[in-house]
Amino acid sequence: MNMLNQSTLLVRGLVVAFFFSALTCLAADPDISKLPPAATKQGVTYEKDIKPLFENSCLKCHGAERPKSKYRVDSREATIKGGSSDDLAVVVGKSEKSPIVLFSADLVEEMEMPPIDKRDKYPALTRDQIALIRAWIDQGAK
Repeated sequence: MNMLNQSTLLVRGLVVAFFFSALTCLAADPDISKLPPAATKQGVTYEKDIKPLFENSCLKCHGAERPKSKYRVDSREATIKGGSSDDLAVVVGKSEKSPIVLFSADLVEEMEMPPIDKRDKYPALTRDQIALIRAWIDQGAK
């Protein structure tokens, strides 16, 4: 191999290494210490406790008709399943790892739900509401 090819390979290797290093820094884990603790209420269910929360802030964009990112929250099953990313939105038993909680608590930049620029129309969930969602997930997402 000549000197030019070796230099090109070295530069490409450094660029790839830098790129993956930068991605690792950008994809840092959310600071879950900023989450409200799970609510103490027992027997939390989707139908009784969670669906009513979503009706005010989430269903306009994540309902049955043209759901954004193919994510629906109009049923328990759809809420857990997630959307177009193919990742679960609810990690049953682990609310601190559930994207629906992290996004609702504004812990993932650019994935805040509802989007910050739409909160005049769709109000953000309160800390108490997020705590109730956490309790639902931690109790088995029934």
